Amino acid sequence: MQDLKTQAITYEDGVIRQFSIMAVVWGVVGMLVGVIIASQLVWPELNLGLPWTSFGRLRPLHTNAVIFAFGGCTLFATSYYVVQRTCQTKLFMPKLASFTFWGWQLVIVAAAISLPLGYTQGKEYAELEWPIDILIAIVWVSYAIVFFGTIGTRKVKHIYVANWFFGAFILTVALLHIVNSAAIPAGFMKSYSAYAGVQDAMVQWWYGHNAVGFFLTAGFLGIMYYFVPKQAERPVYSYSLSIVHFWALIFTYMWAGPHHLHYTALPDWTQSLGMAFSLILLAPSWGGMINGMMTMSGAWHKLRTDPILRFLIVSLSFYGMSTFEGPMMAIKTVNSLSHYTDWTVGHVHSGALGWVGLVSMGALYYMVPRLFGQKQMYSIKAIELHFWLATIGIVLYISSLWISGVMEGLMWRAINTDGTLTYTFVESVKAKHPYYMIRALGGLLYLSGMTIMLWNVIKTATSGKAAVVNIPAVTAHA
Repeated sequence: MQDLKTQAITYEDGVIRQFSIMAVVWGVVGMLVGVIIASQLVWPELNLGLPWTSFGRLRPLHTNAVIFAFGGCTLFATSYYVVQRTCQTKLFMPKLASFTFWGWQLVIVAAAISLPLGYTQGKEYAELEWPIDILIAIVWVSYAIVFFGTIGTRKVKHIYVANWFFGAFILTVALLHIVNSAAIPAGFMKSYSAYAGVQDAMVQWWYGHNAVGFFLTAGFLGIMYYFVPKQAERPVYSYSLSIVHFWALIFTYMWAGPHHLHYTALPDWTQSLGMAFSLILLAPSWGGMINGMMTMSGAWHKLRTDPILRFLIVSLSFYGMSTFEGPMMAIKTVNSLSHYTDWTVGHVHSGALGWVGLVSMGALYYMVPRLFGQKQMYSIKAIELHFWLATIGIVLYISSLWISGVMEGLMWRAINTDGTLTYTFVESVKAKHPYYMIRALGGLLYLSGMTIMLWNVIKTATSGKAAVVNIPAVTAHA
């Protein structure tokens, strides 16, 4: 016979509060830089004639800020939140978790200083120079220790599916970052890649596409698998499908990178293999999207009154759309039209603004009141306004770039009967001008919504008090 008694466990939510607040702050900063560079394409005078404010230096600042500052802080916050609650235990090594916060903020500030100054490795999503890369690796290994240590000390036998996705994202990003960032230092902020020529390009896009596949997909699928069921108050539609989704996705995504290098010096068989895996990738991607959508069975009426749920579900629709468009664009014949055009930029932003942005906002709106001892966000009407500003902004942004990109590709390949080009390159640039204005407007609307969210989060955080969450943990004595 066993004597049972309960013992209170307090979640380590302090670091989650910090990451949640900074996710919103960096979201505003990163999206502001995005609006500035989108406007520079319409009005080049906004470069101000200075090297530090030129498009070439601000563009990597924008991508790093929205992916690694906004997206990264959101992933740290949500993974720390989810792993404690699904494992019914506090964070492993909370001081190390606190180090990941301050270390990650230092990485972001270093990026914000070094990129406008022109310190760059010139690699997409991996521009930061070697001292910052080393700091990223240290922070990331610390993150892995905290996350997997928490799973290792869990009080329940089962490991919930969201943690599988978070775990895959953490391990794979570590591998990608360390291998792709291998470099020979040639000064304090100067280095040369350990790879050369087409091998360097192959390693870079193995990293680049899997930064999308794991940082911007697997990690945020972990968010989806926890917060959609919680907000909808429904169980995951099919737990079996979620496991199939996980294994199929992480195996297939790894090999899709070569589709970024169609019609280059990369061997043709490698390009074709990348295309094939990209097409296969449609199945697990849509399996996950359908699983998330079907979780709403019996709860669709909640979308009328619940703006947070609206963020989460509309994000899934953009995930489905983007993961259909991506494999289609990987087909060589389609890619021959889309490659190097604004269509690619539109595709990236349908995933970034529609999927990553909206699911992040939904998760943060769910967590913030709970983290600060409130029943709900300070203003529900502000969430409603944010949703519509974001959604309209996305539609304007991506539709303008789709039209611009297809037009651009068709103009480039148009030839006269004598075999000469119908249009000069400058004519194709001029034709895109009105679409760039619509794109800048769409980005401005999206940024406006994010600014409203920052106000709402600050009001919620300052009008409440930090929540102390206790759960009963059962301990047994013989």
